[in-house]
Amino acid sequence: MGPEERQALEALCEGTDTEWDYEWEDAANVALEDVLDGTEQLEVSNAGGELTDLSQELLGELFKDYSRKGPRRKDYRTRRDRILRRNEAFEQQLPALTQAYLHWSYTWTKGRSREYFPKSADDGNSVTSCTLHVIDKVTLGVWASDLFITSALMRQGVVPCSPIHPTAAVTIGALELFRIARLRSPHFSIQAFIKTLCDLQGVVFQRYLSRQFSIAFDLYLQVHGRVDSIVSQALQRDSEDWRLKHTCAACTYKLTGEPELKFKLLYAMDGNDSLKRVLRRLPDEIADNHPLSHDLPTGQVLTSGRYVSREYVEKFAMAGSKDPFYVWCDNNSAQESEPNPCAGRWKNMDDAKTKKIWGVYDETGIFMAVCRHGTCLLIADMVQSGERAKYPLATVSKLMAAFGDGLGGGYDIGCQFQTTLATSTLGPQARDLNHTCLVGAFHGHAHRRLCQLSHLTLYVEGLGLEDLETCERTFSKSNALASTVRYATAFHRQQAINAYFEHNDTFEIYANLTNFLFNNYKQALTIIHDSKAVLTNLKSDLSIDEDSIFHRWLEEEKKYLEGLSCEPLEDTLHMEYWQRLGKLEASSQRLREILDTWNIFEPATSTTYGADTRVTRQKETLRRHAQENFDKDLLVVQELERKLNVSRRWVPEDKEWQQAGRLVANREYHRALDTLEGLVVARLFELTKMNRAGTGYKLRKHIAKALQTRSAAIKVALERYNKCALAMRPPRQTLQWEQVVEYAFLADFDLLRDTREDISKRPWAHPTARFALDTYFKMCRAEEEIERLNIEIHRVMTYMCDEECFLKTCEEKINSVHPALAHQVSQRRKLHSQFNASHLKCLHDIASLPGFSGTIYPGESALKGPGESNSEPAIIIPACLLAPIQPPPSQIAHRNTLDSIQDLEEEEEAECEAEEASHALQDVLEVSFDPE
Repeated sequence: MGPEERQALEALCEGTDTEWDYEWEDAANVALEDVLDGTEQLEVSNAGGELTDLSQELLGELFKDYSRKGPRRKDYRTRRDRILRRNEAFEQQLPALTQAYLHWSYTWTKGRSREYFPKSADDGNSVTSCTLHVIDKVTLGVWASDLFITSALMRQGVVPCSPIHPTAAVTIGALELFRIARLRSPHFSIQAFIKTLCDLQGVVFQRYLSRQFSIAFDLYLQVHGRVDSIVSQALQRDSEDWRLKHTCAACTYKLTGEPELKFKLLYAMDGNDSLKRVLRRLPDEIADNHPLSHDLPTGQVLTSGRYVSREYVEKFAMAGSKDPFYVWCDNNSAQESEPNPCAGRWKNMDDAKTKKIWGVYDETGIFMAVCRHGTCLLIADMVQSGERAKYPLATVSKLMAAFGDGLGGGYDIGCQFQTTLATSTLGPQARDLNHTCLVGAFHGHAHRRLCQLSHLTLYVEGLGLEDLETCERTFSKSNALASTVRYATAFHRQQAINAYFEHNDTFEIYANLTNFLFNNYKQALTIIHDSKAVLTNLKSDLSIDEDSIFHRWLEEEKKYLEGLSCEPLEDTLHMEYWQRLGKLEASSQRLREILDTWNIFEPATSTTYGADTRVTRQKETLRRHAQENFDKDLLVVQELERKLNVSRRWVPEDKEWQQAGRLVANREYHRALDTLEGLVVARLFELTKMNRAGTGYKLRKHIAKALQTRSAAIKVALERYNKCALAMRPPRQTLQWEQVVEYAFLADFDLLRDTREDISKRPWAHPTARFALDTYFKMCRAEEEIERLNIEIHRVMTYMCDEECFLKTCEEKINSVHPALAHQVSQRRKLHSQFNASHLKCLHDIASLPGFSGTIYPGESALKGPGESNSEPAIIIPACLLAPIQPPPSQIAHRNTLDSIQDLEEEEEAECEAEEASHALQDVLEVSFDPE
C-alpha cells in the first residue's frame, strides 16, 4: 500500500461517523413559526393555499377577532337546525319535484314556445297562484294535482329557494348554464355568476342572492342526480358496479374472438394533496384542538359509483400507528417477499412521512385510479393522513372484484406496493388473479436500476407504449378544483369532485378517445420504422445475430446488480473492526494528550485559589471522560476480535488492515453516490414541474428557490463523491458538475457502483450496447401497442353502433308507456352520439395509416345480460313513476324553516369572512418576506 492510499484511508477512518442525510420528499410538514424565522421552508401543493390554512389554525383567537366585524348570533345550533329542516323538507318533496322536472323537460323540448312565463299563466286548471321573484316579480299557477308549491314551480321551469313558502326562485336554464360553466372552469364561483346576472339585468347585487342561488342549485343537482338514477334503473344499468365495469369502451367492451392480452386492463393510481378540505370547528373548540370536524350538517349523502367509502377503506387499515407498507405481514409472507431496492427513496414509502399531516385538514386529498385512456375508475378520500397503504389496497380490492384477472396497475412506488400487496390479506387473491404492480415511466427512472429491470415500462412484456403516468396528467387539470372545495362541506366537496370527473370522462376523455388511439397508433408505427433501421446498424456494429442476446443481457445485468445488493457478513465485521480500531486510536490519542498535560498553580490569594480549583476539576472531568471513552472503545474492539478470531491487533502495516480499509472506502463511495443520485432526482423533478404548462408564478418562484438550495447541495455531494472516488484503488471515475446536471436517466449511476470487479468489458455495460438494448425493447413495446390498439379500435367501433341502437330501441319502447322518461333516454342517447361523427373520422384516419393491420368494421360484443349494449332491451319503468305520490305524513312547517333575508345574509357572510381574513394575512406575509 502506497503512502497516498494509506493517507486517504486514514482520512476516511476519521470521518466514518459523519451522517449525510438528504431526504427525498415532495412535501413537508412544518410549523408557521419555523417558516417565518427561516428555519424551515414551506412546501406547497400544486394548488397552494397551505399557508393560509396553517395561519388560520395557529392564530386561533386572533383569527376569530378579525372575522367579528359586527354583532353576530351566538347560538350556532339555530343555523344548523334551519339547514337541516330545509333539507329534510326538500327530501320529502323530492319524488314530486323529480316528476315535475320530467314533465317540464319533456314539454319544454316538445313545445313550440321557449318562454318560461307565458302571458296566460292560468289555463283553467290552476286553483291558486304563487307570486315570487325570479328576475322580476311574476305570478305562476298552482294546479290541483300539485302536492307542493315547490313541485308546481318546478313543473313551470323554476327551482324554488325555500321548501315551504318560496318567495324567490331560479330558472332551470340559469342553473344548467352555471352547472356547465363551472364544470368547464371550476374557478367560476356562484357569486361571480350572480353578479354577472345582476349586471345584465341592472339589479344591485346583494349577498343573500348568492345564498338563494346556492340553495336552488343544491336542489337542482339533487333532482338532476335522481333523474339520472331513474333512467339507469329503467335501462337496467343500476347495479352497484355497473359504472365501473363499463366505464371505458376501449378497456372494457370485450368482443368475441378477439386475441387475449397479457394485461386485460391497464390502470394507474396515485394520491394528490391539492383537493384538501379544512377541518371545521366551532369557535369555542379551536383552542381545545378538537379532533372531529363540526361541519354544518346538510343531511345529504353522495351516491356515486366512483367514490370508495371511508368504511371500506378502513377495512385495510392496521390497528396502531404503523402503516401496512411496513408491518402488515406474517412470518411466511415476510420470508416470501423480496427485498425492495428502492425502500426509503420515496415519501410515500416512509411511514414517518405518511403519518404526518397538518391538523387543519379533514380530507387531505384524494387517491384515485384511472384507466390508461384517462377515464376515472375509483376515488377515495385521504382522511387526516398522508398517502397510506390502505388507499391503494382498497382500490386494488375493488378493481379485482370488478374485472377479475389480468390487471396491471401503475404506481410511483409500485415496487414497494408489490411487497405490501403480497403480504396483505389481498395477497392470495392477487396471486390467483395474476395482478401485476408496475412503475410509471417518469417515476421509474428515479428508481434503482435493479428495480427498473423488473418494473420499468420499457422492460415489461405486454405493456406496449403505455407510460402509466395518466394520474399526473389528470391531476394537472383537477387541481383547478382546489379553491372550490377547500372550505366546502364534506358533502359539497365530494359532490364537486364527482361532478367534475363525470363531466371530464364524457366531454374530455370519451370525446377524444379516438384521437388518443390515432396518436398512439401513429407513434407506434413511427417507432417500429425508425428502430428497425437503427437496430440493424447497431447489431452489425456489435456483431449480434440474434435478438435473444438482448434478453440474456438483461438477465445478466439483473443478476449482477442483485449480487451488489448486500455485503457479506464477514466483510461487514471486518469493516466494523477497522472503523472501531480507528475510533480506539483516536480515543487513545486523546487520553494520552490529557495525561501528558500538567498544570502547576501557585496560588497567591484566596480568589485565584478558587479559580484554579475549578480549572483542576474541569481537567479531571475531561480526563475521566477520555478514560471512559477509551475503555468503551477498547471493549468493543475486544469483542470484535473474539468474533473474528483475531490473535494480534491489526496495525496499518498489516494486509488485513489494508483490505478492510479498501472495503470501507468502497462503502463510503457507494453512500456518496447514493446521495448525489438522490439530489439529482429531486432536481429533475423540480425542473420538470417548473417548466410544466399551467404552473403558476408563485409556484415557479418557490421551485426556483428550492433549486438554488438543491444545486448547492449537489456541489457539496459532488465534492464528497470525488473524494471517495479518489480513495478507491484503482481510483474510480470522478464526475464534473457539467456531467451531473445533464444526467437524464439515473440508470447511469448504477454503472458507477461496481468495485469488486471490472464490468467495463461486459457487453451490456458499453454505451452502444445499452442504446441497442433500449432500442430493441422499445421496438418490442411498439409492436405490442399495435396489437392492443387493434383490439381497442375494434371495441370502440362496435360500442358506438351497439349503444346507439340499444338506446334508440329503449327510447321507442318507453315512449309508449312514459313519454317524459323516454325523453330523458333520448337526452342520454344524444349525449353519447354527439361525438360519433368525430370518432368515425378519426377511425377512418387510422385505417388510412400506412401499416394499419386492424379493422374498423363492427364486431360482436361478448358481454351478454340485462342492460348490455348488445342485448335485447327489456325496459323497466321504476315504481316511483307509476305509483301515485303520497303526501308525507307530516310536513315540516316550523316558522324557522322560512329563510329570512337576514338569515341568508348571515350564512353567506360566515362563508366569506374566514377566507377574507386568511387572504389578508397571506398578503401581509408575502409583502413582509418577499426578498425583492
